[in-house]
Amino acid sequence: MKKEEEKLRKERGEALMRIPVGIISGIIIYVWAYLIGVFFIINLIYKIFSGKRIDELAAMSETWNTQNYYFMRYMTFCSNERPFPFEELKKDMNKI
Repeated sequence: MKKEEEKLRKERGEALMRIPVGIISGIIIYVWAYLIGVFFIINLIYKIFSGKRIDELAAMSETWNTQNYYFMRYMTFCSNERPFPFEELKKDMNKI
């Protein structure tokens, strides 16, 4: 019975931790999304005129996509793995 109570208390603590994690990580991802929008416009214009893309901007966009994915999984209780900045920065879901 004591182990069940300990597990339940730990789960409640993790659920409450989602509040500050959601606020902090949410702000970071939200602001970062505007930067990704700028990257999109730059890459689009560059692609139209040169026929190539800027790989560094595409990689940064993939990093944002990955972080947004892990953030949403955490906030919707699909995972207890906390997003950046509470865990390491995952750069590419395809290489994990």
